[in-house]
Amino acid sequence: MEVSVIGSSQAKIWKTDLAYRELGFSDLRDVGKVFSAKNRVCFGQSTRWRTARFRFALKAVQSEPLRSEKVSVATRRSESHDGVRLFVGLPLDVVSDCNAVNHTKAIAAGLKALKLLGVEGVELPVWWGIVEKEAMGKYEWSGYLAVAEMVQKVGLKLHVSLCFHASKQPKISLPKWVSRIGESQPGIFFTDRAGQHYKECLSLAVDDLPVLDGKTPIQAYHEFCESFKSSFSPFMGSTITGISMGLGPDGELRYPSHHRHAKSNKIPGVGEFQCYDKNMLSILKQHAEATGNPLWGLGGPHDAPAYDQWPNENNFFRNEGGSWESPYADFFLSWYSNQLISHGNRLLSLASSIFSETAATVYGKVPLMHSWYRTGSHPSELTAGYYNTSRRDGYEAVAEMFARNSCKMILPGMDLSAEHQPNESLSSPELLLADIRASCRKHGVDVSGQNSSASGAPGGLEQIKKNLLGENAVDWFIYQRMGAYFFSPEHFPSFTAFVRSLEQPELESDDLPEEEKEVADSLHASSESGAHMQAA
Repeated sequence: MEVSVIGSSQAKIWKTDLAYRELGFSDLRDVGKVFSAKNRVCFGQSTRWRTARFRFALKAVQSEPLRSEKVSVATRRSESHDGVRLFVGLPLDVVSDCNAVNHTKAIAAGLKALKLLGVEGVELPVWWGIVEKEAMGKYEWSGYLAVAEMVQKVGLKLHVSLCFHASKQPKISLPKWVSRIGESQPGIFFTDRAGQHYKECLSLAVDDLPVLDGKTPIQAYHEFCESFKSSFSPFMGSTITGISMGLGPDGELRYPSHHRHAKSNKIPGVGEFQCYDKNMLSILKQHAEATGNPLWGLGGPHDAPAYDQWPNENNFFRNEGGSWESPYADFFLSWYSNQLISHGNRLLSLASSIFSETAATVYGKVPLMHSWYRTGSHPSELTAGYYNTSRRDGYEAVAEMFARNSCKMILPGMDLSAEHQPNESLSSPELLLADIRASCRKHGVDVSGQNSSASGAPGGLEQIKKNLLGENAVDWFIYQRMGAYFFSPEHFPSFTAFVRSLEQPELESDDLPEEEKEVADSLHASSESGAHMQAA
């Protein structure tokens, strides 16, 4: 793909192109092709052999550190932490299920490209099911340590996301020993009213129950985090500047209410309440009896729609006369939401306590359940665990819980706008974002952002800019995610322009550092004669 870029951006692309060539790639398309490959690296089980092989690769790809007088404007800006601090997510499977680094050469090229563009750092997903795969308390960090070393040598910062859930694509499971327990005790998983189990994370109802061979999930998460802190101590506070604590499905603080997608693949349904595993039902029963309404503790609302149904297809969420406004609904929705907030409090207080002395900031992610927001009941939020309606603020208590634990909040969906959502879904991502941000401001909680789609939402980059640079600006953003599409000709030139627009206004030639001015001048001259740079 041919693009014409002026000023410092052109110099950055020129330098970035040199980085790919040093690593044996002709351009970014070659990098993307490597990410597209389905093969996953799996070395032998010798940790020493794996580490030696990786260090050998690092020597081959490491570049000479940039001298201070030649650091780009973008790099100086990111290091001074002015403006938006931009991170890019690494592939979800950057470390394979046998603890080896996938696509090492392409990752190295991608890291160097991001450094040259002025991106501050990368986000690394660390999976419970990979690190503690075989047995409780048996941790294998070698693959993730190799990535951290790679990031450090390039000169980028690292944000780590601790993932206590599973992934369908790419396929990343819970630890084998947890799945084995779940086979005989399916009550450890969330369950819907049809009895279907969601096996990609544990039910919050078992947080403090000794269901994991005599230990509670909270104890297992605590020991995992302690092992992580000890193993990564050389990187803490220097390379590793932030840690996201996994709070539920996809790492978000929510119930898995939408894990079955709408059949149309266009208009999402309202989702379903996930309160039917035996432990959730036991807690609900006790709560109903304590409030003097034992019949309210038999289960969730009987008149709620199914996963892919719309609000008016049953009575509970109906705009006119829906039972979501009844005393029973207030009892149930308050209990359902409070269980989720208590779960978030347990995990964020755990993370804050463990990482308080590391100089790394602790984050948690809150979902943007924006479908049906322009209805009275906000059903997608209710089934996900947020008692937020047109008549009730459901995010005050969430923000207060984050503030109590001195944690920052990540909000995904900053690339979404109502104009690009189906009209029938009555969605409004912008208004929901504004609601959550207002609650966070009230309680002094800093908000950071993330986009919702690794494949790019329509108008997504422009929408992100509005959210980052407007009156409700955020200073830190994770862009998802490095891979084949990220480096494709359809995406990477736009991303390069996006990064530059966040860093600085358009620079005149006289404002450029001398090295970039020379590069830009030569490239501008060649473009006038009809030559264009190839950028992928």
